[in-house]
Amino acid sequence: MPVELIKQHSGVNDSELSHCRRSSLLILRLCAVSQQHLNIVLTTDSDIAELNRRYRSKDGATNVLSFPFNDSGDSFIDSLSPQTLGDIVISYDHAVAEARKLSCSTEQRLDWLIVHGVLHLLGYDHERSARDADIMFDKETELLSELKNYRRFIMPHLAVNVDHVATIRQARGIDDPDPVAAAAVCELAGAKGIVVHLREDRRHIQDRDVRILRETVKTKLNLEMGAAKEIISFALDIKPDLVTLVPEKRQELTTEGGLDVVSQKKKLAKTIVKMDKASIPVSLFIDPKSSQIKAAKDIGATFVELHTGRYAEAADEAQQFEEFEMIRTSAEEAHLLGLRVNAGHGLNYFNTSAIALLDPIEELSIGHAIISRAVFSGLDLAVRDMCAIVENGSLY
Repeated sequence: MPVELIKQHSGVNDSELSHCRRSSLLILRLCAVSQQHLNIVLTTDSDIAELNRRYRSKDGATNVLSFPFNDSGDSFIDSLSPQTLGDIVISYDHAVAEARKLSCSTEQRLDWLIVHGVLHLLGYDHERSARDADIMFDKETELLSELKNYRRFIMPHLAVNVDHVATIRQARGIDDPDPVAAAAVCELAGAKGIVVHLREDRRHIQDRDVRILRETVKTKLNLEMGAAKEIISFALDIKPDLVTLVPEKRQELTTEGGLDVVSQKKKLAKTIVKMDKASIPVSLFIDPKSSQIKAAKDIGATFVELHTGRYAEAADEAQQFEEFEMIRTSAEEAHLLGLRVNAGHGLNYFNTSAIALLDPIEELSIGHAIISRAVFSGLDLAVRDMCAIVENGSLY
């Protein structure tokens, strides 16, 4: 991640840490240094006083100190990237006291301290001269205003995967239920997209389904596929609205994890170039990891779809929160790199809302949970209708 947060004060809560991370990422983006790494330390008055004495020969605590990369030769983390911008050390004690004095929230004061620290790392210095102080103050005001006015412009929407309708059909080798008809029902119910996975073994969705869906879907058709030559040619022929490249194993019941983009960059890049020439945007289904996000950006993907499977399958709340944090920070990083962000896999009626509330997420791909609920929510009416036919010879 571009931002490494180090908590050295027991009073800092998880919400404040999350707020600092999000603000820092946005500030780096606004300052056009989103590729740079930033370390932020939230510490105590006594610890920052020691740093103030050691590096500035000043007694007492201060609110924030900035250390540009290579400025001191020391760092708060063991491994440094060549793209490291530097360290910002914030006294949480000072932040709380100043927030109280200024009648603002602790988060708002932390925003100011982060902005102030970043500008110092970028060469601004209010202590150099009165003119420099004015320049830095104006830049701080500008950045804080942009942070305050940051709003979500893209509301998330639902894309329904109808693969499981095809699975039921293929179990009997007949024509019903038809995933094409199911897709139409989903759109009428409010879905903003239809997702199908055309597998090499054609275990559920068939070529016929995709061809008809291409003609009938009114919203957006997202074709999930492996980067196999035959499937690539098929996609180039029908031209879906979006292609999502996924890993595919013949023995798996469903997709088990994200693409390893890092190790397959050359192969995936060639597929993206082919789709780009046909004006088909490409999404890469990846695990929420910084290395995979950066690799996706490097090879020209338009979207990433973050794999939410481990979040959905978490054994307890602590594990689920840990997986959620990985998704959240990955979504923010991808967004800051200029990638559009979708998410999916294993989401249901209980765990979806938290993911849907993440600002960068544009679309959630959900299938199994919806089709599973439909079996029960529609079962009562289906049985009643069949009873009427059996008992009365007609539905009416």
